[in-house]
Amino acid sequence: MQPTTPAGACTATLRTTGTWPGGFQAEVTVTAGSAGLSGWTVGWSSSSFTVSQLWSGEVSSSGSGVTVRNAAWNGTLPAGGSTTFGFIGTGTPATPTLSCA
Repeated sequence: MQPTTPAGACTATLRTTGTWPGGFQAEVTVTAGSAGLSGWTVGWSSSSFTVSQLWSGEVSSSGSGVTVRNAAWNGTLPAGGSTTFGFIGTGTPATPTLSCA
């Protein structure tokens, strides 16, 4: 069972760290809000790329929607604390709107 986290309890930001023809590498930073987290979930929708590899999290996708949950070792964050996960995208780099809970 995954722990639940109130909406707005965290933020997620994506930055592209490298590109090449037909793909790119990106890093997402998850930051806890004023309360600590016992687990997090980041989601987005993008029709311009798919995730072909991901590390430091567990990924699932359906159509253009992507959901990443914390790994067993990086879900607990203190207030204001952060962690990162990374992925390889196939397609055109984009900066989708990320949700974090």
